[in-house]
Amino acid sequence: MKAKTPKDSLTVVSDLVLPGETNMLENLFGGELLARMDRAASIAAGRHSNSITVTASVNHVAFNQAVPLGSVVTVEAAVSRAFSTSMEVYIDVWIESRFSGQRSKANEGIYTFVALDDMGKPTKVPPLKPETELEKERFAAALRRKQLSLVLAGKMKPTDATELRALFLGD
Repeated sequence: MKAKTPKDSLTVVSDLVLPGETNMLENLFGGELLARMDRAASIAAGRHSNSITVTASVNHVAFNQAVPLGSVVTVEAAVSRAFSTSMEVYIDVWIESRFSGQRSKANEGIYTFVALDDMGKPTKVPPLKPETELEKERFAAALRRKQLSLVLAGKMKPTDATELRALFLGD
């Protein structure tokens, strides 16, 4: 399979925060934001794999800034690393004031998707070739996150987690 770049999967979705999507403080419900992030990440994973994809895990979400009523929310998702049949998707969430046009990063997340064939079985995905420094950083960190997840799930021995050993022991 031919390698793809993160920009091949880049998905950008913008929308307004409406009254029915907010809590009592007139900020976007966290669950509503998670759904928007999941949809954008799903599209990114599908673009990378050219397959049906399903969410395997939500590895990290940081709600760093409230998203107020009336804001323009932009969710940017791109594959940060491809493994055999799974892909890590990194998601950045930006908010923009309709009045000032000022844009700031509000939240981020990291999701894992699995590509499926027509029978619903995991299928191989193309490798990923990061290009920018940020893409390279996210690519390298994805392997550490995967190894940590496997160790915590008991599917990998800590001694076999080469990236984690290097990080903590300098191997």
